[in-house]
Amino acid sequence: MNPYDLHIAFVKWGSDGKSRPVVVLSLTSEIVTVLSITSQYESKSETIRAKYLPIMDWQQAGLHKQSYIDIASRNVLPITLLHSPRIGKLSQRDILSLIEALEAIKP
Repeated sequence: MNPYDLHIAFVKWGSDGKSRPVVVLSLTSEIVTVLSITSQYESKSETIRAKYLPIMDWQQAGLHKQSYIDIASRNVLPITLLHSPRIGKLSQRDILSLIEALEAIKP
């Protein structure tokens, strides 16, 4: 497992949650920091869509349809919540786009 790999993970929010694709940002032997990936875009508000980064090479990344990284959804999870094997990896241009987007939202 490496940064920018895509996996399926159980992501919780409040008392709810679900298994979903995620992109790994960083990891240790026990925890992993991820961003959620979604294919739901058109039905979202402009405010939410502004926080979604399109994955340009989504097929190369192992996804089945156009998907978006929710750059506002940083989650720190126990590494045991990531399902193996990885489903793919972001392309170099998607990695650069993600880095740029994350730099732009730093306080």
